[in-house]
Amino acid sequence: MTVRVEVLVSGRVQGVGYRYFVRGLAREAGLAGVARNLPDGRVEVVAEGPEQAVRDLVAALDGPDAPGRVTDVDIRSGPVQGMQGFTTA
Repeated sequence: MTVRVEVLVSGRVQGVGYRYFVRGLAREAGLAGVARNLPDGRVEVVAEGPEQAVRDLVAALDGPDAPGRVTDVDIRSGPVQGMQGFTTA
């Protein structure tokens, strides 16, 4: 089953390679989506793909290998939109 999550990651997550860390994990798992910096200092991660792969990505967002310092991960599900590839913005 294909699912979509929209995640807001708070903490010291800009300027530390966080988006590229997420992109690497997502591409390795075959997920589609985007990781982008927001003006308020958070990073938004949108990911679509197989449910278990998406769950694994979300679990890694504040895991021990995540760069910077994550203080909060706000997760929402949404309707699958058929995204292609995984990019950073």
